[in-house]
Amino acid sequence: MFAMRHPDSVSPVRDTDATVPSEPWESHTARFTAEWGPSLVVITAHGELDASNADQLADYVQGCAAHSKSVVVNLSGLEFFGTAGFSALHTIDVRCADADVRWAVVPSKEVSRLLSICDPDNALPLVESVPDSLDEVGEPRRLFQLIPQPR
Repeated sequence: MFAMRHPDSVSPVRDTDATVPSEPWESHTARFTAEWGPSLVVITAHGELDASNADQLADYVQGCAAHSKSVVVNLSGLEFFGTAGFSALHTIDVRCADADVRWAVVPSKEVSRLLSICDPDNALPLVESVPDSLDEVGEPRRLFQLIPQPR
């Protein structure tokens, strides 16, 4: 979907002193990766998000958001999502608002279940899939344009 680039080739658009996460973050229960597009970064989490790693997700997203105009947090690969995960999403929401970064989250079934309780007003920017998020966060879509043939 996106051309993966090494973060050193990304021109910082926000905080030039911030470190771009160049490597995946991994623990015994979770893995976070970043995939870079022209003005968008998709951060994907796999495994379990709980009190042992939720702050690391928020920090990982912040590091990527410092170098992007838009962020998609893809949680569709999570098998467990604890209440600390909701706190992390709230932190991400506040940090992105402060940095004027558009963002969206793609939930798994487990994330959706907890958010139905913790976020009943749907304040967080949820989308169904990463492709759907492109409209939400403003990544330009490449559309076919019909050009008339000369006669």
